[in-house]
Amino acid sequence: MRIRRILAAVFATAALAGLGLTGAATASAATPASVTPGECTDGGGTIDRSTPVLPTCRGGVHDGQTVD
Repeated sequence: MRIRRILAAVFATAALAGLGLTGAATASAATPASVTPGECTDGGGTIDRSTPVLPTCRGGVHDGQTVD
C-alpha cells in the first residue's frame, strides 16, 4: 500500500515536470530571435548600436531582441 502511494507521487511529479517543460518550449518558440529595425521602432523601442555583436532593440514590445 505504501509503495503504491510512493509510485503515484513519483508519476504525478514526473507528469507535472513534463508539462512545465512543454510550456517553456512553446513559449520560447513563439518569440522571434530578431526583429527588423521597423518592427523595433513601431513597437515603441529604439535601436541600440553600442552592443558588441548586433544592434539590440531597447524598450517597447521587442525589448532585448537583436535587430537585423
